[in-house]
Amino acid sequence: MTELPISSVSEGGCQCGDAHGMPELDAREIPHAIRHGAILGALSQLRAGASMVLVAPHDPKPLLTQIADQFGDAMTHEYVESGPEAWKITFTRA
Repeated sequence: MTELPISSVSEGGCQCGDAHGMPELDAREIPHAIRHGAILGALSQLRAGASMVLVAPHDPKPLLTQIADQFGDAMTHEYVESGPEAWKITFTRA
């Protein structure tokens, strides 16, 4: 069994004093067949005001549409890095 590649990021983050930093999910390490489900599951676990960083192997526009459909205005996103090796996006639960 493979563990999901979730780690704590000590830099960036919300700077609110959380000693654990913002979690980062590296989707490049998740098998393609379950990638969107794993990401949606991780996002659904964010409490109000919490954020996480997604690292994707490409610009995840179809995933962003899926997230908007599922969460509506309750989830915002901001690109932190745009390729070419990885796309990093911060998601925040309203």
